Amino acid sequence: MSYALGMSGVKSRREQYSEATRAALLAAAARRFAEHGFAGTALEDVAADIQATRGAVYHHFANKTALFRAVHEQAETAMLKRVEAAAAVHADDVYAAAGAALEEFLDCCCEPDYGRLVWQEAPLALGWPEWKASEEKYAFGMIEQTINALMDAGAMPALPATTMARAVFQLLGGAGIELAMTPDPDKIRVKDEYLQVLGYMLGAGPVEPAGPTGPTGPTGLAGPA
Repeated sequence: MSYALGMSGVKSRREQYSEATRAALLAAAARRFAEHGFAGTALEDVAADIQATRGAVYHHFANKTALFRAVHEQAETAMLKRVEAAAAVHADDVYAAAGAALEEFLDCCCEPDYGRLVWQEAPLALGWPEWKASEEKYAFGMIEQTINALMDAGAMPALPATTMARAVFQLLGGAGIELAMTPDPDKIRVKDEYLQVLGYMLGAGPVEPAGPTGPTGPTGLAGPA
């Protein structure tokens, strides 16, 4: 193997620096957007937070909307990974998997940064059509897959799965928005109430919270009696 071929997979220092700068910009922007909102965040401030220039921001992102879009995608990707990981713990039990996924999603919505970025700022920064399409991109497929699994297990009636998934998608979005707007002292209570209500609406009984306010043991939807 030639030296050139052997080095082809090794990133140059310039590439490594560029990637590190982009990651730092995303982290700084996420903090700024979560604290000050999209309108209250200036690119100069994001650059200053990592001791970079405004030009460094424009090297990676065309404008503030593009920067927010990248931050939003990062937040949604991280949420989806968490939800999938929570469900995977109960891979052999569709009820428990659905319940764990639901609770993890609601937990994400209770977190101040995720709640404000995704449910409060994104519709304004990206515009309603793009934001809605993005939410479907990150959530709808998993929701539809879960609905199909619950129907196959007899936990839900055999209704049109895609339409049911869209209805649940809207319900979860409403829950996310309300949790993002709920005062911190009330978030856990409201989250637990949504956990129980959505469990019933999914047709498989309530989901008992697994957090500090709930019982110990695995979380999940109650299976059919």
